[in-house]
Amino acid sequence: MNISVVELIKLGQKYLALWPDKPELTQYFEDYRAVQSARFVCRYFPALAMFTVIMQLYLASGYPLGQGSINNAINALPQALVYGLFLISMPVQALVLSGVKADKLLPPSLASWYHSGLEKVKQQGKEKTAEQVGYNNDRNNEQSNGHRYSHSNKNAIASLATYKPRYIDLAQLLQLTFATTK
Repeated sequence: MNISVVELIKLGQKYLALWPDKPELTQYFEDYRAVQSARFVCRYFPALAMFTVIMQLYLASGYPLGQGSINNAINALPQALVYGLFLISMPVQALVLSGVKADKLLPPSLASWYHSGLEKVKQQGKEKTAEQVGYNNDRNNEQSNGHRYSHSNKNAIASLATYKPRYIDLAQLLQLTFATTK
């Protein structure tokens, strides 16, 4: 599993995007809290880093107290940049750690749950396809939309791993499960 840092970041982005945003998952998966935290960090920390740098330079310059000097701001620049770089690196760290987690194999207990869930989704897909075919025979106008939807679900189900599932496969299964229950 030799993956470059850039590939890990992309995998982490995909992993975070795949997890459904359903609070009830907190009861069953400890990863849900980590995913929510990583999403929060990626969304708000770049702005927080910019705000921190600007405010440190503004306050260090002395202008709010009426004793402003550009030299004071320049002297505070290294410290402000260090804080800004630290804060801006946190989303990257979150994406890398999410990518590492996404590439890990599921533990045996979770893998067995994954396999049973995958079988249930496959069975539900077969039942829905049979229902849609019967329904679509009556309405030719809606046949292409229903067929396209079931075809994309079949492709998504077929792409899920069956031998050694990883955490990203679990996220895909959960997304597919919650997408079909809407």
